[in-house]
Amino acid sequence: KMGANINGIGTTTLEVEGRDELYPAEIMNIPDRIEAGTLLISGAITKSEIELENVKKEHLESVLIKLEESGVKLFYDNDIIKLSAENIEIKSKDITTSVFPGFPTDMQAQWTAYMSIADGISTVTDNIYIDRFNHVAELVRLGANIEVINNSAVIKGVKGLKGAKVMSTDLRASACLVLAGLAAEGTTEVLRIYHIDRGYQRIEEKLKALGADIERVSTTEY
Repeated sequence: KMGANINGIGTTTLEVEGRDELYPAEIMNIPDRIEAGTLLISGAITKSEIELENVKKEHLESVLIKLEESGVKLFYDNDIIKLSAENIEIKSKDITTSVFPGFPTDMQAQWTAYMSIADGISTVTDNIYIDRFNHVAELVRLGANIEVINNSAVIKGVKGLKGAKVMSTDLRASACLVLAGLAAEGTTEVLRIYHIDRGYQRIEEKLKALGADIERVSTTEY
């Protein structure tokens, strides 16, 4: 649109021929599929009913399929997704991360939190970042039963989580701890939330709009 000469669009290789000049153009950014997936899991893990606008279903197919397999109901209307998880019994479902359109590695931590209260045993395997399981130790502080073996987390679902003080170690770990805190009994305090701000804009306000009891407070710790 700006006059660039690019061949191979839609393949795994792009060939770009330099130009002397480009021109102004207007585009519409695609919605953030990871933020959408995170918010959908917030509804599933709290067994709630929520509605998200401006979501591209085709960008999230792998996550949506697993959500439905876990017991939630999804309804689609153009770029709106409605999730209903009221009174469900969360079913344990294995996932393995992959490149698009596979299950995103950036949803792995959130799914691990969700499976921590599922009925049964599930395995979460990350084939993109094989050592991306720093969030597991913090989920265990909340009462989760998870063991990391190589590049997989084996999760034995528990009846419920209990609030505790936890510390985020990276962007998606932060999101997973917030989700677990929403589902936990009592108060959960998530430290080092500067990580979460790298990938979510005012996430606490969006979760509040969905009915969450959450607030951002100042602290001198860490």
